[in-house]
Amino acid sequence: MIIRDKITEIFCAVDEFCKLYEFETAKSALIDASGRKKRNRKARLSDSEIITILLMYHFGSFRNFKHFYLMYICQSMRRDFPDVVSYNRFNELQGRVFFKMMFFCKLVAFGHCTGVSYADSTMIPVCHNVRRYMNRVFKGIAKDGKGTMGWCHGFKLHLVCNDRGEIITFCLTPANVDDRDLGVWKVLSKELYGKLFADRGYISQRLFDYLFPDGIQVITGLKGNMKNKLMPLWDKLELRKRYVIELINDQLKNKANLVHSRHRSINGFLINLVSAMGAYCFFDNKPDALDVRIEPTIQLEFW
Repeated sequence: MIIRDKITEIFCAVDEFCKLYEFETAKSALIDASGRKKRNRKARLSDSEIITILLMYHFGSFRNFKHFYLMYICQSMRRDFPDVVSYNRFNELQGRVFFKMMFFCKLVAFGHCTGVSYADSTMIPVCHNVRRYMNRVFKGIAKDGKGTMGWCHGFKLHLVCNDRGEIITFCLTPANVDDRDLGVWKVLSKELYGKLFADRGYISQRLFDYLFPDGIQVITGLKGNMKNKLMPLWDKLELRKRYVIELINDQLKNKANLVHSRHRSINGFLINLVSAMGAYCFFDNKPDALDVRIEPTIQLEFW
C-alpha cells in the first residue's frame, strides 16, 4: 500500500504549487459589469486534495479507481481527508483541476533537457480490437494503428525523457500518426536541445533536417539494408542507453495503470493520462542512465 511519507511529499508539493497558481491567477481574475470579481465558489475538497488523490491512485495495487476511492480514501484515509465527498461528486470535481494538474506536471514534476534525450512512443488502446466498432466514448477520435505489439484501437503517446529518467515533454495523438510526423515534433522540440537518441523507427532525413537548425541532432541505429556510417564512440554508447525510455513506458503501463478499457468519458481518459505521468515523477525507482555512464577520454570513430 501507499507509504504515508510519500503522500505527505506529494501533498506538500501540490499544495505549494496550488497556492502560487491561485495567487497568480487572482491578479487577472475576470470582473463583471458592477466591478466585482467573478465568483469562484470552493468545494469541500480543495484542489490540492483532489490532485493528491488522483496521483495516489497510481501508487497502489488498485486496478479500479472507484474501488480505490471508496475502499481506501473514504475508509482507510478518512482521517487524512476528513471532508471527503461521494464518488459521483468527486468525478464532477476532478474536471476542474485538469489544467492545474497539467501546469503542475509541466512546471514542477517534469524534468528539464540536459542535452541528452531519448524518444519513444507507446500505444494506448482504449478497447479490445474486436470491439473497436462498438466503442462510443472515443468514436471519431481514436484510430487504428500498428505498433511493435500489433494492431490496436486508441491513441499513441510520444514521450521524451532525459538521461536521469525524468519525463521532459509528451504529445498525445491518434494511433495511426507516424513517429516521424513533423506536427508531433513541432510540439516536442520546444523543450529540447542537443542530441536526441531514438530507435530505427525515427529514421527520416526530413525529420533530421527539420530539427537540426534548432540545435537538435537525431541519432538512431541503422536498418539492415542501409549502408554503415561512421559514428562517434560517445554516441554509440549513449544509443545503447535508450532502454531508459523503454523502462518509463513499462512503468507507466504496468505500475501506474496508464492503460485500461474502463474509460467512460474523454475527460476521464485525459485525467488518468496526466495523473499517471505526474505520479511517475514521484516514483523512487525511476531508471537512470547516469548510473552506467561511461566517459571515454578519447572520442573514437569506427564502422
